Amino acid sequence: MKYWMKKMAMVAAVPALFLAGCDDDDDGVDLVEEAEVMVVHASPDAPGVDLLVNDVKVNNSPLTFPNNTGYLELPAGTQNIKVNAAGTTTTVINADLNLQRDKDYTVFAINTLDNIEALVLEDDLTDPASGMSHVRFVHLSPDAPAVDIAVQGGPVLFSNRAFKSATPFTPVSAGTYTLEVRPAGSTTAVLTIPNVELRSGDIYTVFARGFLSPPEGNTNTLGAQVIVNEE
Repeated sequence: MKYWMKKMAMVAAVPALFLAGCDDDDDGVDLVEEAEVMVVHASPDAPGVDLLVNDVKVNNSPLTFPNNTGYLELPAGTQNIKVNAAGTTTTVINADLNLQRDKDYTVFAINTLDNIEALVLEDDLTDPASGMSHVRFVHLSPDAPAVDIAVQGGPVLFSNRAFKSATPFTPVSAGTYTLEVRPAGSTTAVLTIPNVELRSGDIYTVFARGFLSPPEGNTNTLGAQVIVNEE
C-alpha cells in the first residue's frame, strides 16, 4: 500500500486553456477571468478516457483509473466538459459547468461504467493555519457501505460517509498517521492506510476507491487514494 500516499502525477502534459473573452481595466490591460478544474477518473470498471473542454481534447494519453489531470486553467463562465471512451467519440459524461472566477473545482468520474456520472465539488484551498494541514474525504466505492475514517488508536476524523458524499476540508495537525476505513459505527478496519504524511500547509483529498467485492475479472479492490490539492 505504499503507493497510497504518492502524489498523483498528471497522466499527460495538459495545456492551459485561455479561451475566455477579455475585460479591459483602466490601464488598457487585458485580463482573463479563469477558474481551475481537476478531473479524476474514479470509476473502477471504466476504461481509459479522453477529456474534452468545449469539444477540444486536452489530454494526450488516456486518463486511467484512479489518476487525475491536476488542475487545468479554464475560462470562467459556462464550459462544456465531456468524458469520452479513449480514442472514440462515445461520450459517457456530458456536463455544462458554471465556473466562477478564481474558484477551484474537482470533477470526479464515478460509479460503475453502466451508471457512470460526474460528481463536481468546489475546492476550498484556503491556506491552513501554522502546523496544520487540511484534509477532506470523498466516498467513491460504489458497492461499499457508509464508512468512518479514523486515526489508528486515535479519533474518528470523518463519520458515517456514504457513497458519493464528501466532507469539507478539515484542519488536521501535521504529522504521519495510520488511517483506518471502518464500517460506520464499527471499530473494525476494512482497510488500513499506513504512513499517511500530512505536511504543514498542504491540502489533501483522500477518496475511497475500487470495489468492496469486485466483479469477475476486475482487480480494482477497495483502497484509498490521496490527491495533493495544494502544497
